[in-house]
Amino acid sequence: MKEQTFMMDDAPLNKFHLRITALTFGANFSDGYALGIIGMALALLNAEMKLSPMWNGLIGSSALIGLFVGSLVLGWLSDRIGRQKIFLTNFLIVGLASLLQFFVSDPVTLFILRVLIGIGLGGDYAVGSTLLAEFVPKKHRGFLLASLCVVWTVGYVASNLVGFYLEKLGPDSWRWMLASAAIPAFIVLLRLGTPESPRWLMSVGRAEEAREIVKKYVGPNAVIEETAHAQTAHGFRDLFSKKLRKRTVFGSLFYVCNVIPYFAIYTFLPTILSSMGFEETFLVDMLLNIFLLIGGIAGLWFMEKFSRRGFTIYTFAVLAITLLPLGILSNSYQAFLLICFAVFTFVMSAASNLTLVYPAELFPTEVRASGVGLVTAISRVGSAVGTFLLPITLDSYGLSTSMIAMTVVLIVGVFISIAWAPETKDLGLNEASNPLHEAEDLLHKAGAEAHQASN
Repeated sequence: MKEQTFMMDDAPLNKFHLRITALTFGANFSDGYALGIIGMALALLNAEMKLSPMWNGLIGSSALIGLFVGSLVLGWLSDRIGRQKIFLTNFLIVGLASLLQFFVSDPVTLFILRVLIGIGLGGDYAVGSTLLAEFVPKKHRGFLLASLCVVWTVGYVASNLVGFYLEKLGPDSWRWMLASAAIPAFIVLLRLGTPESPRWLMSVGRAEEAREIVKKYVGPNAVIEETAHAQTAHGFRDLFSKKLRKRTVFGSLFYVCNVIPYFAIYTFLPTILSSMGFEETFLVDMLLNIFLLIGGIAGLWFMEKFSRRGFTIYTFAVLAITLLPLGILSNSYQAFLLICFAVFTFVMSAASNLTLVYPAELFPTEVRASGVGLVTAISRVGSAVGTFLLPITLDSYGLSTSMIAMTVVLIVGVFISIAWAPETKDLGLNEASNPLHEAEDLLHKAGAEAHQASN
């Protein structure tokens, strides 16, 4: 008797799924570490290089500027040449540029190297989550993609701990801090040998290769959903078509409103804590890092419990409510402000899980990496601008004005989500393609179901 076939989206989780997840986890740990370690190094850099507020902001936001370029260009490129090539090579750029930071002697060189780091990381933002989403079964997709953000947070917190201990090495300790980011980056190169996305292969007409990869890595009885449209060329223009433009705009603005407060506040957390009147910032910093970790883990449960749309709307609202007191109350309410900040940190970390889930679910296979790359790039413009401006506004206008501005960003996120957030939690990736090819996809889906029934 012939064994029953199953669709790729309904496959059981296997060792290959866990391997590609682990490799993507490593990339996100490295990402969080590389972006977090600069916050620990900046204080020492200021002492040695005598950085102005402008250079302080530029170096703090430099990797985010590179993320804009990398996610936009490499995301688009991966829809042309495939996910695999970029997935395998982008961390070579990150590792080499991280290592070279040890030898810099001026802010311009450091800025350039960190932009290169950002380009490599940006490529992985667009391609890593896309490749993972296109391999793992629908049942586990949300949890695994959200877990990437938790691992990012682990990398970020680890960078703070490493920075604290490396600080004892003396005035040049910032060099060791920044160069240490090369270690996790080079470990990620173990992803060599990862196969190409079969969904991408189908979308460019290489159906036989796609079927072979599915049978080898997903299972001998696995069947790929053949809903690709290889006869049609797709690109950035499709992201702004009538069918997809609302998703593109929502994905971009949702991501921007999430990451502007995140990167700006946590890149300059010691400075913000000092402005709140804390003389010893490290212990409070570590307390908030613990809330980041707990929030990220709790967010995995929230992702499974609540709808994508509901989770997005309510977390933006809670974030705005808990950040506002830092803008309107004086430091005499320090204990209450710290509680608000801790709740804000917890919810921010939980909500950030959405940034690696929602974008991958918004777009069809033909333009998924381009779509993820575009919304990531736009978000990095926002986060880079916010991170650049925060030290300047803190210096010129103080903590109150800066936190009120961040609260306004979160309130904008509430209204955008109420107006445009779609529900994607229970959609398969082929169902996510319907905005481009509704009628064709339904026909292909019916054919696939008939094929499955016949076996």
